[in-house]
Amino acid sequence: MIALRKQRTYILLSLLPALVLLLIFTFYPFLQGVVMAFQNYVLFDLTNVRFIGFQNFVTAFQDAKFLKAMTNSAYWVFFSLTFQFLIGLSLALILRKPFKGRGVYQGFIFYSWALSGFLIGLIWKWMFNSQMGVINDLLMRIGLIDTRIGFLSDPDWAMSSVIIANVWYGIAFFAIMLLAALQSVPADLYEAADMDGAGSIRKFVNVTFPFILPTIIATTLLRAIWIFNDPTIIYGLTNGGPAGTTHILSSLMLDKIIYGGDYGMASAIGVTMIGILILYTIFYLFVTKSEKVGDF
Repeated sequence: MIALRKQRTYILLSLLPALVLLLIFTFYPFLQGVVMAFQNYVLFDLTNVRFIGFQNFVTAFQDAKFLKAMTNSAYWVFFSLTFQFLIGLSLALILRKPFKGRGVYQGFIFYSWALSGFLIGLIWKWMFNSQMGVINDLLMRIGLIDTRIGFLSDPDWAMSSVIIANVWYGIAFFAIMLLAALQSVPADLYEAADMDGAGSIRKFVNVTFPFILPTIIATTLLRAIWIFNDPTIIYGLTNGGPAGTTHILSSLMLDKIIYGGDYGMASAIGVTMIGILILYTIFYLFVTKSEKVGDF
């Protein structure tokens, strides 16, 4: 009994530093942010900090820029996630089979995941540049356009352009994760399918897809959350412009802090984002049958 008590004390003391750091750097800022969402907390007017109830939320939902950012967030997540997954799965299926130079191709495909989102934004900002960008130059050389397009300065093109950059950035994640899942499919399942005379499509539907489904559910859920929360590419490419047409909720939240010092409004946007993510996660896991995720 005494030995068991000592063992529990030792485990508790070992975990204590990690728990203290977690409380200080994760839970306290989170709780403080929730409190600030209900306060008038502007950095340039700290003498007037006070509780104002739900006023920050009311103001946010009456703001056209906030509503536009919510719509943009839906487009941003849906199109980014869809194309990242489809292209990443296609590359994983190609890279699954050994061929000469496969390691080099894998390196080219996977390296983008090692770069920061802000750097990716700067690179694509140069590529989309209307005066000296390589994309305008290529489109003019192959005869698809006659005049240069302001991909980032034209409101009709800006959101599509930042989504294209984000798709390119996230393909590597799905390629890596799905390739690992594909390589874990037992070869004898394919041999049995061959004996039954199954073609490529039937083998994918009946063997490959069910085996990698838990990985697909987990990765698409995680990636959707990351895309929703990540403002770095948008900040690097457009800074939310032109005229706020490419803001998503996370970039708008940063905008409120950096340019307005309005921590109360930014916190209200952050709390709204958490609520959306909780509802989305519950719905997604219910629709996809969360038990299929297993121990991934």
